[in-house]
Amino acid sequence: MSDAERDEPAEDRFSTRHWPSEISYKKAEKALHVTFDDGAHFVLPAEYLRVESPSAEVQGHSPSQKQLVPGRRHVGIMSLEPVGNYAVRISFDDLHDTGIFSWKYLYQLGLEHEERWAKYLSDLEERGLSREP
Repeated sequence: MSDAERDEPAEDRFSTRHWPSEISYKKAEKALHVTFDDGAHFVLPAEYLRVESPSAEVQGHSPSQKQLVPGRRHVGIMSLEPVGNYAVRISFDDLHDTGIFSWKYLYQLGLEHEERWAKYLSDLEERGLSREP
């Protein structure tokens, strides 16, 4: 869950303005392709989704508790499971499966991909960690 989502009232957290019109996982690319009803299309690598998982294990319960997840360069997605009409649960092949990715959060991850990825790489380097397992 993002900092912005954490600060929202619970009833707004999963509300969305943009609905996915197509979601597919390209195994060879290890990337989730998501197209939204406004025409936005995002290619979200499995590694990126894993390290930005909205689970409490990764995000903690406040912004200061967010965990840096190293060693996931080769992670893939085993399955996608719809959660109601507002989200998808992604099961990764490192057995992480507790994150529920709302449509709103997936859209945000798409919009903020470059900035979030650059910060992740910078944080890894700063702590002497690697993307390699």
